[in-house]
Amino acid sequence: MKVVLSFFVCLVLLSCNRPVDDTCEACDLTDSIPADSTTAELNAYDSLYAQKLGADEYGMKTYVMAFLKDGPNNDLDSAEAAQLQMEHMANINRMAEEGKLVLAGPFYSKEGSDLRGIYVFNVETIEEAEELTKSDPAVQAGSLTMDLQMWYGSAALMEVNAIHKRVAKENH
Repeated sequence: MKVVLSFFVCLVLLSCNRPVDDTCEACDLTDSIPADSTTAELNAYDSLYAQKLGADEYGMKTYVMAFLKDGPNNDLDSAEAAQLQMEHMANINRMAEEGKLVLAGPFYSKEGSDLRGIYVFNVETIEEAEELTKSDPAVQAGSLTMDLQMWYGSAALMEVNAIHKRVAKENH
């Protein structure tokens, strides 16, 4: 659990940093950021930016977190598993492009755990997240199940996908 918490803290901290250059491409902002801006100026409250991200007065918002777990149908041959993984990734990318999926990623160590990964959905209800979950080919095939939980986190996470495009050399 400490590893997951550390992961989220790192993501929040990374997503809060606005680059100091001519524009903030990762944030999709049109305002210029002067090169001589101070840290205090860069970290000053921005009501329009907060509103754009759906932030409350604490800079937070509600999400739904999905814990992806092993499903009952995990005995696929390698070709079927590879095809299902491609479809699963295409669905992840679609939801991210639509702004419905803020964060996704696998867990690497399965030692005695059925946890496979996480999603953080940009939706306000469990029911909305359930509908998105049903669109996942791995869930449809029974390879994955999802445990959905309401989560209150930094609204800055809304910028993770835009920032990710700037740091990913290859697409998944």
